[in-house]
Amino acid sequence: MKQDMILVLDLGSQENPRLAREIRSLGVYSEIHPHDITLEQVHALPNVKGIIVNGGPNRVVDGVEIDVSTEIYNCELPVLLVDHKGEVGWPEDEADRKEALANFVFGLCQAEPNWNMENFIADQVELIRRQVGDKKVLLALSGGVDSSVVAALLIKAIGKQLTCVHVNHGLLRKGEPEQVVKVFRDEMDANLVYVDAVDRFLDKLAGVSDPEQKRKIIGGEFIRVFEEEARKLEGISFLGQGTIYPDIIESGTKTVKAVKSHHNVGGLPEDLDFELVEPLKMLFKDEVRACGKALGLPDSMVYRQPFPGPGLGVRCLGAITRDRLEAVRESDAILREEFAKNGLEGKVWQYFTAIPDIKSVGVRDGVRADEWPVIIRAVNTVDAMTATVEDVPFALLQHITDRITHEVKGVNRVLYDLTPKPTGTIEWE
Repeated sequence: MKQDMILVLDLGSQENPRLAREIRSLGVYSEIHPHDITLEQVHALPNVKGIIVNGGPNRVVDGVEIDVSTEIYNCELPVLLVDHKGEVGWPEDEADRKEALANFVFGLCQAEPNWNMENFIADQVELIRRQVGDKKVLLALSGGVDSSVVAALLIKAIGKQLTCVHVNHGLLRKGEPEQVVKVFRDEMDANLVYVDAVDRFLDKLAGVSDPEQKRKIIGGEFIRVFEEEARKLEGISFLGQGTIYPDIIESGTKTVKAVKSHHNVGGLPEDLDFELVEPLKMLFKDEVRACGKALGLPDSMVYRQPFPGPGLGVRCLGAITRDRLEAVRESDAILREEFAKNGLEGKVWQYFTAIPDIKSVGVRDGVRADEWPVIIRAVNTVDAMTATVEDVPFALLQHITDRITHEVKGVNRVLYDLTPKPTGTIEWE
């Protein structure tokens, strides 16, 4: 690694990711490590210029107050101790905080602002080639941001040694399977295996209304399809995954309980014994997007909205039917098109449509018609733990309503969800 590094040692603070991101925003690379790291381990890391010991409310573990070792405090590197109230060398005012951090990073540590995507990509290409050698890598390519950026990075590093498998389960948004094929097979000349599993998935989901059961079926069937495709290929030694830094952080540390267990393509049989290649595992989400841009991926892929693993399966509420699923897909496409036209595409964090398994009476061509309502959801959030509702101009909502009710078959009403999180969740299922 060519970049200088500032270590953040976890001493019970929930602000570790924020601090690491702030250092990276200065152009200096930063990683979070556990409090009990040894000086020998610090010296084994490349280009460490300084250490921040970041204390917080979780500093007491099993009744014992934890601390870093004396050898860390007494080492030759600059060490800054910060507590969770910002009382030790750490102003809470935002401008003063940034200035104090910059003074430590550039003044005391003499770090160079050489953390950028060009250097990151060059480092990862070298590391991937060293890890993989002349062997082959398999990647499940969903079309989401993380898997797409991993694919682009692996293509740059090892080209045809990568095989991408894109499983179309029929629950993607309009145009997404076609975009994956266009970008990766046609434009990037990747080895892409396209699997049309639409009927297979929808047949399995027929009549299933429980959201958790739908998730289990979709996840389980995906694993089976991916496994079948993997067994058809010869010489695969590695599995590429779109693990990113928040996945690792949220899996828990010695002072912070796990938010969620981390897995991407989990549950593969043990005899499919692949070694993992995870080149994005030290990047935050905005850095993943910046990496995708630097690798030449289109904005529509790089800035793709957060999308649930089960896809439109949890937005076609209740038991999935093909006609209602298509109505969800078409109404969602209209919503995304209109938000893009009206400057809301980059302003609103997530927006989508959902259709419940109910009908209401309406009028179509002068005749009574029982059709579905479409629910529009548009929310903003920082951490997905809470969310506020976007104040969409009423005139735009009227225009979207007009388009959906006239262009989407089987829909006669459009509703706007005004519920924040809590009490609602972001998704309906």
